[in-house]
Amino acid sequence: MTVEQASKASGTQLIRDNYTDSGGNSNCFYVHPQSFSGNIEFMVKNGRISRVDILGNKLITTVKGARIGDTESRIKSLYPGQIKYNGEGSGVGYHLLIFIPKDRADSNYRIIFQIYKNRVNDFRAGKLPEVEYSEGCA
Repeated sequence: MTVEQASKASGTQLIRDNYTDSGGNSNCFYVHPQSFSGNIEFMVKNGRISRVDILGNKLITTVKGARIGDTESRIKSLYPGQIKYNGEGSGVGYHLLIFIPKDRADSNYRIIFQIYKNRVNDFRAGKLPEVEYSEGCA
């Protein structure tokens, strides 16, 4: 969706972030809901929303019910046989669990859970390659 389409569908104005690192890519930026609480951001690349980042909001869940604060074992149990471990998190003690869909129609999408001290610290979902960017739009 475009930002305008998403704003209409959600009934909430999406506002461009001024602070987001674009990684030198002017075709990539973030937007957030007008009632921004710092817990959800949408990456926009080439005019379309390509990824959503969930940062600290325990009320937002995946379709299967995964949320911030869940244990690593719960994530693995929600997505049996579909989680890939990646030791590269955002710092010491962090690692990633990457959900890889089985459906061919969804093969270009991922959910990435950042794990710290055996718990989901934050997660992001979206299309490849944007969902794999570790530092904003880079």
